[in-house]
Order: sequence, then C-alpha cells, then structure tokens
Amino acid sequence: MTTGTESSIAVSAKSLSKTVIAQSGSLTILSGLDLKIKSGESVAIIGTSGSGKSTLLGILAGLDQPSDGEVALAGNRIDHLDEDARARVRADHTGFVFQSFHLLSNLTALENVMLPLELAGKNNAQAHSRTLLERVGLSERLTHYPRQLSGGEQQRVAIARAFAGQPDILFADEPTGNLDEKTGESIIDLLFEVNRENKTTLVLVTHDLQLAQRCQRILKLTQGRLEEEKSTENSSVCPGEAK
Repeated sequence: MTTGTESSIAVSAKSLSKTVIAQSGSLTILSGLDLKIKSGESVAIIGTSGSGKSTLLGILAGLDQPSDGEVALAGNRIDHLDEDARARVRADHTGFVFQSFHLLSNLTALENVMLPLELAGKNNAQAHSRTLLERVGLSERLTHYPRQLSGGEQQRVAIARAFAGQPDILFADEPTGNLDEKTGESIIDLLFEVNRENKTTLVLVTHDLQLAQRCQRILKLTQGRLEEEKSTENSSVCPGEAK
C-alpha cells in the first residue's frame, strides 16, 4: 500500500523499456520512459502507427511485461509479478475497452457484462449488469448475442462490461477504431460521460486527435519516449512529469 502523495498516483512508469526480437534483430519499442498519471485524470497517448502505443498501454495495464524498468498500477508495483499476480491486480483495479470489442460470441449481452462480476464472486451480478446495459441504452438488447448487434452496440456492451467492476482505472485502446465516424462520436460521448460519473482514471490510446483533445492531458509517443503535448488547467500533474 502507498501513503501520502503516492496514493494519488494511479499509474506510473520509471525508466521503462521494451525490446523485442525481430527477424532483423532486436527492436527497441520503448526506451527509458517515465510517466505519472494521477487518480481521476484523463490522459490520451498518441503517436504514429507502429510507435508502440498499444505496447505501452499493455505494459501499464499489466497485460505485458517490460524488458526493464518499473511499473506501478493503483499503488501496486507489477513489473516483477507473474501473470497470475498481475491478473489479480487487474481484476481489483482496472477495466478495459478495446478496438475489437472482445465479446464472447456464445454469451448474450447481459452474460458478457455479468461474466467478470461472476468470476469475482459478486452476488448482484445480474441486477448490476442490467442497470449498466440500460445506462448505455441497450435495455432492449439484453438477450442478444454479439452477432446480432451492430458494431456500436457491441462497443456499448464492452463499455458496460468495463465499468461493471467499478474500476479505479479504465484503459481504452483505439475504442472507436472499428466504428464509423457518427457511431464513434456517440461511443466517445458515452465513454467520457460514464467515466466522469464513476470518477475513474482514464488512459486512452488513439490516433484520433479530436478524441485526444477531450482528455486533460495528451502525451505523444516518439522514438520510445513520451512528450507532453497538452496539459489543461484541470490537470494537477506538474509539467515535466511525463518524459
């Protein structure tokens, strides 16, 4: 557990590096990267295709491990943990919204939202999931399977599922990438609205500058390092904390 000022840090990385082996040899994706995101902030990470945005998000969320450096999530250092231990931290503190929805095709919309709650042993999984699906405008789609839903409806189910466990931190990786412009705008409106209501820390990866501008801070990933592109007056993070 952390105390004092550290308790206000939702996500942090110190001297973070990631190197992978490619056919041409070793490839450095992230290099000595430092980052601090405070609780309740909304932060967009932007960069060109192939810059390592999704890799960084995966490491920050505990879905992947760095080659070197430290990562802390909700006050828990996770870079040295095995997959089972990282999964427990994720289950306790995080929610995810992905570009590809990641719904289970053999489960209804309601069952997809209920699943993480049931795995966590929550008693009110069905009632809570119904409420969330009603909140995202899908009260008439509870028993529909993913194949019976439009792309926008599937992403609404994914958003409801992401907030089901009342996460401290929500990670979103190109959440509108598979949606048309109009549907994407409505999904983003919904995502920010529900996020504000839950006072969740939002870490968003996107190539969409319009979407990024809706966040309090914009960080650009270039050559494995982060540069501050935007920091609003609402953000309590001091300039220079993201490098």
